[in-house]
Amino acid sequence: MTNPDPLTAKSTPAGTIKMTCAAPEALTALAEALAEVLAPGDVVLLQGELGAGKTTLTQYLAVALGVGPEQYVASPSFALLHAYSGRIPMYHMDLYRLRDEEDVEDAGLPDYLEQQGVAIVEWPERLGTLTPADRLDIDIQVEPNGTRCLTLAPHGQPWRQKLAHVAKILGPV
Repeated sequence: MTNPDPLTAKSTPAGTIKMTCAAPEALTALAEALAEVLAPGDVVLLQGELGAGKTTLTQYLAVALGVGPEQYVASPSFALLHAYSGRIPMYHMDLYRLRDEEDVEDAGLPDYLEQQGVAIVEWPERLGTLTPADRLDIDIQVEPNGTRCLTLAPHGQPWRQKLAHVAKILGPV
């Protein structure tokens, strides 16, 4: 019996990509593909339960964006925001400790959704009406066997085009 592919993906007619990931390390391929299409002003929303792999994916994405090892990427749960310098600045937000969009506004975080960098947001449901129209939603679910099931859903024409390119990079889908 052969081992399953570490990362498999398929596209849907709506432009959504559904993936399975046998091991967290396989998220590297996704991070590298995303890094090829990310541009200043892009917003990526990461959804999933605690331990699903949101911060792990962010760490791989940081490496793919040229964030050096001297800038350790960790969950900003208590700081709410960490900024990193790379090929494109990356703003990593964790809204877990916030209740709603009012808390998000009070913390001054909406400004980082409009910066000349890439905004990566964990627990984005706290954004409420502050959620940008053009964005990439990535939902990560963990199966009982540890496999991650990811759904990448583009919102807005720019992200539909970018995600089509990501699908090509990842191979036959």
